[in-house]
Amino acid sequence: MDSTGGNSQTEGMDRPASGIGLFRRHARTPADALFLRIFLINGLVFTLGTLVLAVSPATVSSRVRVTEIPVLLVGLAVILAANALLLRSSLAPLDELIASMHRVDPLRRSGRLTGRGNGDLARLIDTFNAMVDRLASERTAASASALAAQEGERRRIARELHDEIGQSLTVALLSMKRVADRAPEDVADVLHDAQETVRGCLDEVRVIARRLRPDVLDDLGLFSALSALCSEFSSTTGIPVTREVDRNLPRLAPEVELVCYRVAQEGLTNIIRHAEASQVVLTLRAHADMLLLRVRDDGRGGVSDDGAGIRGMRERALLVDATLVIRSPPGHGTDICLTIPQRDPGSIP
Repeated sequence: MDSTGGNSQTEGMDRPASGIGLFRRHARTPADALFLRIFLINGLVFTLGTLVLAVSPATVSSRVRVTEIPVLLVGLAVILAANALLLRSSLAPLDELIASMHRVDPLRRSGRLTGRGNGDLARLIDTFNAMVDRLASERTAASASALAAQEGERRRIARELHDEIGQSLTVALLSMKRVADRAPEDVADVLHDAQETVRGCLDEVRVIARRLRPDVLDDLGLFSALSALCSEFSSTTGIPVTREVDRNLPRLAPEVELVCYRVAQEGLTNIIRHAEASQVVLTLRAHADMLLLRVRDDGRGGVSDDGAGIRGMRERALLVDATLVIRSPPGHGTDICLTIPQRDPGSIP
């Protein structure tokens, strides 16, 4: 019985200890910390108000007189004003946090707060910034996976267009030529027209295949790919393109070259669709700590950031930790600037 009683007493003593430990583990939650801060502020204000009333010459009779009411109102107003001032200054970072939640945009790396406030509010801001960074990294990873799948599909379609449809059209073109050489003159004229139509289709298939996945980018590098892109743009639209590309630029990482090419391609495509420009300047320069790609035109400007093409460029820029800035004042053209940081001089990550 003694042993049993001892065990019971020991268990009874352990339970409060467990309860205290549980309370201590959960006492410092953000809600408890905010409650404790407000409680201490109010307690401080009430304590100071009590001390002021205790040492002041003002007195209040058992029945409040009319002449004493202004004293009470002034004291109440001072206490409320002090309480409001302390609470407002203590909780001010919450307003910035709420405003920041509304302007978070992972594509622009915006929405993060500078660490302000004291104690638990600073910890809340740090937690929010960490959440924004985590969402941005997860979005970047998801975008990288999606864009990699997209590029793989582009490569597959381009290869099928070139190998399957291109070869079939070439065989059809040669067969029509053999038939046209043996056919009567009136039939030969029709066959020659059909040949030109098939030849035009073959050229279009090759152009589409190059746009989907340019072989020159993999074989000869970014300089040659951009030169071919600008030449095709000028021949198609009649708009001259001034190329300011560093010829001595070394081969870059494949993902960096692909991002630069796609941003330049999308920029030129937007010029065809919206700009109504008469001149385009494409710049690619390597500096000590960055790689700069710019596509400028003298069109009507006013490009919206909500377009799918612009969002696609921003998503691609995030893949290589680049910064994309688009300036497009109405009537003054559009300037697309892609800045890619370099980790080591002379090399791009």
